[in-house]
Amino acid sequence: MEANPPSGAASAGNGCERRLAAYGIRPTAQRVRIAALLLSAPQHLSAEQILAQLRSAGARVSKATVYNTLNLFAQHGLIRQLSVDGSRAWFDSNVDPHYHFHDLSTGALIDVPVPAVEFSRLPSPPPGTEVAGIDLVIRLRKKL
Repeated sequence: MEANPPSGAASAGNGCERRLAAYGIRPTAQRVRIAALLLSAPQHLSAEQILAQLRSAGARVSKATVYNTLNLFAQHGLIRQLSVDGSRAWFDSNVDPHYHFHDLSTGALIDVPVPAVEFSRLPSPPPGTEVAGIDLVIRLRKKL
C-alpha cells in the first residue's frame, strides 16, 4: 500500500484501471474514462448525463459505447443500475446496500441508509424462492 497516493488525473486513471481489473473488467481507455467520471464520488447519473459530460470534456465517444460500458460495469457489480420511474436507467456508484429518495420535481436521487428504514413484515416468497434484495424508492414532492 502506498504511503502517499499519487495525485492528479493520471492517478485517477490508474486507480480506475486497478479497480476495473479487480472487478474482472479489461480497462480500455474509454472504460477508464467512464469509470473515472462515475466513480469520482457517490452519485446517480443517467447514460445521457455521462455522455454529455464526456463530450463536454472533449471525449469522442458514442452513445452505444457509454451504454455498453455502463451495462458491463453493472453486470460485474462495479455500479448498480436503477429503474426509478421507467423513463430512464440511472447508474449508482454506491453499491453498498441502501435505498433512495426520488425528488419528483428535480429528478434527483438521494441515498437513504438501510438503518433509517424498518420493515415490520414482508410476505413469504413463493415456494422454491428466497428474497435476494429489496429496492425501495421513496418519491418526494413539495408540500402543497
